Amino acid sequence: MSGAQFRVARLESGHSRSAFCSGSEPLDRYFKQQVTQDIRRRVTACYIVLTNDQQIAGYYTLASASMLLSDLPMALVKKLPRYPTVPAIRMGRLAVDKAFHGLGLGAALLADALARSIRSDIAAYALLVDAKDESAEAFYRHHGFIKFPSQALNLFLPLATVTGLEPQRP
Repeated sequence: MSGAQFRVARLESGHSRSAFCSGSEPLDRYFKQQVTQDIRRRVTACYIVLTNDQQIAGYYTLASASMLLSDLPMALVKKLPRYPTVPAIRMGRLAVDKAFHGLGLGAALLADALARSIRSDIAAYALLVDAKDESAEAFYRHHGFIKFPSQALNLFLPLATVTGLEPQRP
C-alpha cells in the first residue's frame, strides 16, 4: 500500500462526508444524504475507513436480511433446514473514494464486513450483496460469492465458507 495508515470505525456524526467521491453518483449521494437517517432508524450500520488525518477513504453498510430457501441452488438447499427463509446479513453498499482506488481497500472492507458478520451473536447463514453493475459483480465473484440462480447481480457467500477469517486491517 501507499504507506498511509488506515483504520475501520463506525460512522459517527463528527465524520465529514462532504469530500467523499467514489465515482458512483448513487453511492456518493446515499453516503452524503441518506445514511445517517438509516442509522438513526436502525435499518443499517455504516463502517468507514479513515486515514490518519481523518479523511474517509471508503465505507460499507450492513443490515439484517433473509433469503428465500427456494432462491438458493439445490445443492445448498439440501443442507439447510426446511424453513421458508434463511437468516442473512446484507452488505447494501460498498464504496472507496477515487483517491484511494487500487490500494485494496474494497477487498479489505469486504473482509471486515465478513469478519463482523462471523463474530455477530446473531446467527446468519450468508452475506448478501447487490452488485451495482457487472464490474461490482466481478469483484464479488472474485471473492467467492455465488450468483443467485434467478436474480441478476444479486450474490451471496455462505459464512461457513469463511469461518476463521481474521479481520484485515486496510
